Amino acid sequence: MKIRLVAATAVALGAILGGSAAEAQAPSSLRVLFLGNSLTATNDLPAAVARIASRAGRRLEYRTVAPGGYALEDHWNHDESRAALAGGRWDVVVVQQGPSALPESQANLREFALRWSAEARAHGARLALLTVWPESYRRSALTEVIASYRRAAASAKAELLPGGDAWRRAWHCEPGTPLYGRDGFHPSELGTYTAALVVYGRLFRAPLMGGRPPAGVRPRTARLVQWAATTSLGRRPPRARRCGR
Repeated sequence: MKIRLVAATAVALGAILGGSAAEAQAPSSLRVLFLGNSLTATNDLPAAVARIASRAGRRLEYRTVAPGGYALEDHWNHDESRAALAGGRWDVVVVQQGPSALPESQANLREFALRWSAEARAHGARLALLTVWPESYRRSALTEVIASYRRAAASAKAELLPGGDAWRRAWHCEPGTPLYGRDGFHPSELGTYTAALVVYGRLFRAPLMGGRPPAGVRPRTARLVQWAATTSLGRRPPRARRCGR
């Protein structure tokens, strides 16, 4: 897979949606390996994170290995995934699999999060789990999906990137927010943008920048998902009322 480098070409732009003085010491650049499946590959989530970083004056260098349908166990047994980790001096390894809400799936997620966490540390990197979401017809399972990833991250001493929680917060305010794509599982461009804000904010330890939302997104909807991403990270958006209004 091709390694892409996004250079910092702009000063910080957009509305500041969260952060603190302590976050002023955030890294200006990161090298991140993304190991996932089509939920990461759809709309190119890593590239979306890189665009947000670039507009904030930061740089993301990344590689993506994301075959369709892969779980962490599949990556563990996949030569390209293991070689990608061994062959790059990564700061962070971001991983995700399917919703993992069922008991056996939760156990599998925890087991291989532990394995990948140890493997990442052995190569000088830290592990981060990206919370995803269930299919639209199982949307009621989102709470359990969030809990499953949270428990796996705690067990593996990994960072948690609460993308699914940001989705839930947006839906709590506006149930019809179009975060799913046409198939009712993979993200729309807005859904990817929402998750990308979370990944950027947590990995760079930086205030969230609005960046440029997908074309056609109404300003009110953009403010909503920016608010949802900010609050999912445990931050209080300054001068913003509930739901970003």
